[in-house]
Amino acid sequence: MKRRTALKFATLLALSSVLSATHINVATAGENFVAYTPGLIKSSLAKGKTVFVDYSATWCITCKAQERKINELVKENPDYKTKMTFIRVDWDTFGDDPVTTDRNIPRRSTLLVLKGDQELGRIVADTSKSAIKALLDLGL
Repeated sequence: MKRRTALKFATLLALSSVLSATHINVATAGENFVAYTPGLIKSSLAKGKTVFVDYSATWCITCKAQERKINELVKENPDYKTKMTFIRVDWDTFGDDPVTTDRNIPRRSTLLVLKGDQELGRIVADTSKSAIKALLDLGL
């Protein structure tokens, strides 16, 4: 009995280590994004940049699907990366913050493109490559 308990504990400990490492990896902004900090979107827009904003949560399956499509599209067309600033807003941190509420963002997995004082387009919870490409194209 003690051996089983020890094996269960070792398995749980190993699983915990894997999940912790995964969480640390997932919590980063991602290969094409910078993590939002207060004022980052406004300062980027003030510099004349086009900004692609991803309202995302680390635990959101839809958000991960969108991220995979965005990464594919950026690899296919590097102009997206050179002509836009990609900013990820963590939903769990900033869901009730003015960066979210002032733009009437309904939920995580919302993507939008901004330029100057205008919103050029947005999609909510859409993971289709064609819809995400069309949104990215608005920023070119």
